[in-house]
Amino acid sequence: MNKQFFKYLLLCFILVGVGNASFAQKAKKKAPAKRAATKRTTKNKTKTKVKGANATEDAVAAAPAVVVNDSLPIPKVRKSLRRDAAVDDDAIRDRTPLPYENLRADDAVYRHKVWREIDTREKLNLPFRYSADQDNGNQRFIMILLKAIQDSVVTVFNSIDDRFTTPMTKSEVAGVVAGDEVTFNKYNEKGEVVGTETKRNEVSWDSIYKFRIKEEVVFDKESSRLFFRILGIAPVKRITTAQGIDVGETELFWVYYPDMRETFAKYEVYNGKNYGARMSWEELFESRMFYGRIIKSTIDNPYDQFIKNYKGLSENPILQLLEGENIKEKIFNYEQDLWSY
Repeated sequence: MNKQFFKYLLLCFILVGVGNASFAQKAKKKAPAKRAATKRTTKNKTKTKVKGANATEDAVAAAPAVVVNDSLPIPKVRKSLRRDAAVDDDAIRDRTPLPYENLRADDAVYRHKVWREIDTREKLNLPFRYSADQDNGNQRFIMILLKAIQDSVVTVFNSIDDRFTTPMTKSEVAGVVAGDEVTFNKYNEKGEVVGTETKRNEVSWDSIYKFRIKEEVVFDKESSRLFFRILGIAPVKRITTAQGIDVGETELFWVYYPDMRETFAKYEVYNGKNYGARMSWEELFESRMFYGRIIKSTIDNPYDQFIKNYKGLSENPILQLLEGENIKEKIFNYEQDLWSY
C-alpha cells in the first residue's frame, strides 16, 4: 500500500515538472515576438524621417541659384608660357614702394589741397595710353586701375564726392564704365524668339583719356621741404546720351592712391628713349613726371568752386588755364620766399 502511494506521488511530481517546462517554453517564444514588433516599428519610424530629410534636400537642390555678374568688362590677356624677356625680371613682381616719411601736424606750416587734370593726349602724358599686352595685363593706365579693382586689390569709391565716403561694387563700376546692361531677344532661323540675352556695350578704352588727381601740398618746417602727397585718382569720361546729347565730362569713380602704391610699383612705365631701365608707375607719380593743369584748389577759394565756375572765367578756357598757372606760381613763390640769400 505504501509503495503504491509513493508511486502516485512520484508520478504527480513528474507531471507538474513537465507542465512547468512547457509553460516556460511558451513564454520564451512570446518574448522574441514582442521585440521583433518593436524593431519593425522603430525601423518604420526611421524610414519616415529619412524620407522627409531627403525631400527637403531635393527641394533645396531644385531651387534655382541666383547668379550675380560681379565682374568688369575688361578683356582677358593670356599669359606667356615662356619667359618673354631676355633678362631676369622676377624682382619687378616683388617690388614694394618705400614708406612715406611721417609728417607731423605741428610741423606743417603750409597746407593746401589741389586738384589737377591729366590729359593723356599731351606728349608728356603719352605713357598713360601705352596699349601693349603683357603677362600682368594691358598696360593702359585705365586698365591697370580696372584690373586692380577686378582682383579686389583696392576699394573703389563713388564719384558723388572726392572724400572716399561711399564704396562701390564691381557691378556698379561696370555700370558707370560701360553703361547699364541691355536685354534683347534672340531669334532662330525662322525669326522666332527663342530666348533673351543680356550684354553691356563695348567700351573704347582710348575714349577714357583724362584723369583727375587730388593731392595735398605740405611744407614741413622740420625738413624744410615742400611735399606733394597724392590722395586719390579718378578717370574722367565724356558722357553722351542715346539721343546724341553731350552731357559733359564726369568722374567715373575714385581710387585711394596710397592703397594703389603697391600695385603701381609692379607696373613699368613705357619710355621709348630709355635704353637702360624703366621706372614704375609709383616712381612716376612720386617724381612728378607728368603734367596736370590745376582745376581747383583751396587757395583763396572760400566757396569751394572749380576754376571753370569762377565769375568771369566760365566762358574763357584760356583764362581758366592762366588761373591754374597763377595758383602754381603762388605755391612755388611761398617755398622760395622762405629762403634768404
